[in-house]
Amino acid sequence: MLVNNNKLDNHGIRRVHSKVFQLYCAKRMDETVAEFIKRTLLKIPMTEMMTILKAWDFLSENQLQTVNFRSRKECLAQDLVLLCEENRISLNDAALLDMIYTQFHRHQKVWDVFQMAKQPGEDVDLSDMEQFKSSFKKILQRALKNVTVTFRDAEETAVWIRIAWGTQYKKPNQYKPVYVVYYSQTPYAFISSSQLKSNIPLLGQALTVASKHHQIMKMDLRSRYLDSLKTIVFKQYNQTFETHNSTASLQERRLGLDINVDPRIIHENRVEKDRVQRVTREIFGDYVQPRLEFAQYKLETKFKSDLNKGILAEREEPLRCLVKFSSPHLLEALKSLAPAGIADAPLSPLLTCIPSKGMNYFKIKDK
Repeated sequence: MLVNNNKLDNHGIRRVHSKVFQLYCAKRMDETVAEFIKRTLLKIPMTEMMTILKAWDFLSENQLQTVNFRSRKECLAQDLVLLCEENRISLNDAALLDMIYTQFHRHQKVWDVFQMAKQPGEDVDLSDMEQFKSSFKKILQRALKNVTVTFRDAEETAVWIRIAWGTQYKKPNQYKPVYVVYYSQTPYAFISSSQLKSNIPLLGQALTVASKHHQIMKMDLRSRYLDSLKTIVFKQYNQTFETHNSTASLQERRLGLDINVDPRIIHENRVEKDRVQRVTREIFGDYVQPRLEFAQYKLETKFKSDLNKGILAEREEPLRCLVKFSSPHLLEALKSLAPAGIADAPLSPLLTCIPSKGMNYFKIKDK
């Protein structure tokens, strides 16, 4: 009799199983978010922890005061995770914390510059940022079922976008997101390098449609220093000036002039030094240069000779070579070469045109 009163048909059993499965998935999602939060917190240096948490603004001031920030990092992270669970943290909240950490440590990523363009004669459409965000997110989610998109407004008119890619059958991988920094009403977007190259066309499509452009192309400009890339493409690198006296005194120390040297030699050196300083100033200006780590030149040329002899004379394939200049601060290093007496002034335009052309990848071919 008891069995008959609690008897379930097949449809009822399926409903129960479905409900259990949903509860299991919800629990797994909570565990996934908790683990994601914990791993993000463990990345944050202790000296920056409070600053980043306040910028995140998910935990209240009272909650933060209950945490012992002098405890071991593992214990601190666990305490913060518990507070986050009390606040019923969502995946989007966790992604926002990861984005704030990345903004603080943007130099840990390599950034590529993309430039968009409108059709000839098309007017600039002054769309607002909220409209851009909505359109961008819809395009990605329509094309790809499993994708997480998070926005955070930044300085000026910039928006940071964090995209965690999944597939039609796999949830988004929150540990390998791609970041986009887009400046409203400009044709430029800065995208962090990603191993998922197959998603770049979709990302480009979302950017062009949402920003109301026609096409997008990758520029030959890349660096870890996002702010310097912005400075180059927006032509802002001539707005921060150094004092010329400090530059000159540094150059004098590098030249190591001796006051006991013959006065005529000093005069000749001074004339040459003034010329080098003048040429260097005309090319680089007195301001601090944008920070880039390298410039790469690919050379492709045919062997040319008036003599019909030699191994290379009948070679059909062009000669190819790759030259790469690298430095922690390449443009400042190039700027100092001639004043230090290491190179003649002026330097080759191939080295000095990097900021004006907005390139640090060059291909050199025969005309």
